[in-house]
Amino acid sequence: MVNQWGIQKFRTALLFITMLAVLAGCSSGNASNESDTASASGQDKVKKIIVGTGTQFPNVCFIDENGKLTGYDVELIREIDKRLPEYEFEFSTMEFKNLLLSLETKKIDLIAHQMEVNEERQAKFLFNDEAYNIFPNKIVVSEKNQDVKSIEDLKGKKLIVGATSNAAVLAEKWNAANGNAVDIVYSGAGEDTNTQIKTGRVDATISTQFAIDYQNKVVDAQLKTVGEALSNSKVYFILNKDEEELKTKIDEALKSIKEDGTLSKLSTEWLGADYTVEE
Repeated sequence: MVNQWGIQKFRTALLFITMLAVLAGCSSGNASNESDTASASGQDKVKKIIVGTGTQFPNVCFIDENGKLTGYDVELIREIDKRLPEYEFEFSTMEFKNLLLSLETKKIDLIAHQMEVNEERQAKFLFNDEAYNIFPNKIVVSEKNQDVKSIEDLKGKKLIVGATSNAAVLAEKWNAANGNAVDIVYSGAGEDTNTQIKTGRVDATISTQFAIDYQNKVVDAQLKTVGEALSNSKVYFILNKDEEELKTKIDEALKSIKEDGTLSKLSTEWLGADYTVEE
């Protein structure tokens, strides 16, 4: 009887211990699952946005002397990032000519590179509504050039522009309406447009006053703008067509950045003047 009673007590105790272990395991598993779920939920709240930009546009998107990516467009994106906690903006740098293809193939989600609207881009992509820069494009020639005072004077001469750039679109459109009178040359990788103009290999390019001011100061480009603006288009970010929600959020952030004066300060700091309003 003693042995049977002892065995029964042992079995009861063992069963009790086993039940406690199972309960403890379930409790631990549930806590872990809840923690994992909460963690995953927290991660889902922050969406990473890959921003395509360049490194060769002075004052707009470039690498400074400390090796840091900076400039007007870059710092504006960083300001937007601060105001949209539900997104995390990360930069991906590349040559300008690769930006639109990278957006189309969804390697990036957004382009920040002083992009203007044109029909070809508008057919494929989505532009945000709130402009963040006014981009006056003018003919640019050597300071010594006294013959070219407008695009009309470039007939029979060479005009160099970046492939796929809006400057190229402007030049091509003007050329098509004027009997292809200008010899349009497309710059390649590593080519120095300033040097080509200086040495007379080409006669002109298309750029903005703030970019030319910077190049004259930093690399003694010896360039000047001439004539009336070929375009005074507004500058926007470009997204894919299915990014309506992101577009709306960016526009909301841009409005607040404009209203509190931050956009004007950024423009003055990086571009030398307030290019956020039309003159």
